[in-house]
Formats: sequence, C-alpha cells, structure tokens
Amino acid sequence: MKDTLVDHRPWGKFEQFTDNEISTVKILTVIPNKKLSLQSHHHREELWIALDNYAIVEIDGVVKHLKKGEQVFIPQKTKHRLMSENNTAEILEISFGQFDENDIVRYEDDFGRI
Repeated sequence: MKDTLVDHRPWGKFEQFTDNEISTVKILTVIPNKKLSLQSHHHREELWIALDNYAIVEIDGVVKHLKKGEQVFIPQKTKHRLMSENNTAEILEISFGQFDENDIVRYEDDFGRI
C-alpha cells in the first residue's frame, strides 16, 4: 500500500486513500466501554483513521489512544482490536484486498464468538 496522497489546492487539500484498488470502506462505531475481538485477517489489510479523539487501538500488543485524524495501518495476519472507554469511538476503516466478513481469526472476544 502506498502512503496517503495529500494534494494541496487553492481551496485547501484532499487526502487520497485509494486509487483504483480493490477496497471496502466502513465506519466502525464502538459504544462506551466496549471492544472488538482481538483478531487478524488472512486476506486483507486495513487502514484505520480516527474520526474523534476517543478511539483506542491495540496492534500486536501495543495499545495507543488515537487523536482525531490519526492513522494506523494494519497488515494482514496482524493481531488488532478497537476499543473505547467513556465515550463512543468512531474509526473510518479502509480494507484492501479480498474482503469477507468471515475472514476473521479471533483470539479473544467478550461476546463468546471464538
């Protein structure tokens, strides 16, 4: 995956995340004090972009609080999860590769889906 293209124009700028690539775009919303399963994917990688200041991510055991607009890249087969604490957290997720909701390997899950 290429770096995000930032193109400055007289009216401001645009940030280009994909260019003629197979991708799936979603907004993930995590309600307060919840977390996604610790998971990985065999057939896709993901770019997460924080839409607020409340997203907490865990990637390969490293936990980080994201600031609005901050980006993290998650390669294939990397263990990751999204969490929130006292506020609802939103992430823009751009998945690259073969997208399939069943392409999830769960390692930990609060909802009994392992």
